Amino acid sequence: MAAFLVGVYSIVGGLLADAVTDVIQGLAVIIGLAVLTFFIVVHLGASRPACAEIKPERLQLMKAGGPGGWDRLRSMQAIVMCGSIVAVELISRFLGSRTASIATVGTVTGGLMYLAVGIFPLFLGLIGPSLIKNLVQTEQIVPKLAETYLPPLAYALFIGALVSAILSVVHAALHAPAAQLSHNIVTRVVPGLSDRARLRVVRLCVLALSMVAYGLATSVDRIKELVELASAFGSAGAFVVAIFGLFTRFGGSGAAITALLAGSLVWAWGRFVMALETPYLVGLAAALAGYVLVGLIERHRATES
Repeated sequence: MAAFLVGVYSIVGGLLADAVTDVIQGLAVIIGLAVLTFFIVVHLGASRPACAEIKPERLQLMKAGGPGGWDRLRSMQAIVMCGSIVAVELISRFLGSRTASIATVGTVTGGLMYLAVGIFPLFLGLIGPSLIKNLVQTEQIVPKLAETYLPPLAYALFIGALVSAILSVVHAALHAPAAQLSHNIVTRVVPGLSDRARLRVVRLCVLALSMVAYGLATSVDRIKELVELASAFGSAGAFVVAIFGLFTRFGGSGAAITALLAGSLVWAWGRFVMALETPYLVGLAAALAGYVLVGLIERHRATES
């Protein structure tokens, strides 16, 4: 039902509606997280006693003797860094800017806001297990903390804002790739479309991507796994293409397409077929090798011609 709801209003609504709801719901969530953190710190006495409640093992990057070791940690770091650089939220924001200066200031300001606001859920996630005992679904720690420490009205407002913000994020995550897919691929394959036809194409792309998103969501058991899956899906090749495209003149469209396909297919093969500990690093290497190889072939052909 949630997937159907998001798919319907993503198709009917537009990017302007998404921008307005993002601002309102984002502010509500930020204020809610700050208020919740304040209530918990006051309840525990002060910031120092509150931090003392954090268990030492929760400050470790990985458990001793855990599977995968440093290879797994490096793979996770690569997913976070490479996936964030080519994240659709970042790309859609600076592509929608009127000038380069607005894109620069907006992107840097957004990054600083991520770091500042991210302190609140990080603190709640670290201290939460010490305050909420025997929690079966650990990913529900923030709603449980809000239920326990906020007044009933504030709790209802916070949960409402949190749910609506999640839906708004999904809305934006569907619109941005749908617009890029329809504009960069469909309209080039089928030129001469009217404005009404282009709108219909975008809505069909949103519908198709909604089905893909639903399939990805039902393929995992935890939100953490879903975030990892979504960040790794296709980002290895996109990262390689973005780096070469931004800082070099090496490679063309053939190299870019090869990198995208190689990174996605090798990552999927390593994760779902071979169950590798570091499928993303393997996909990243395959994308880099594919781009360089095809780029050299393209350069050789250009030299001959």
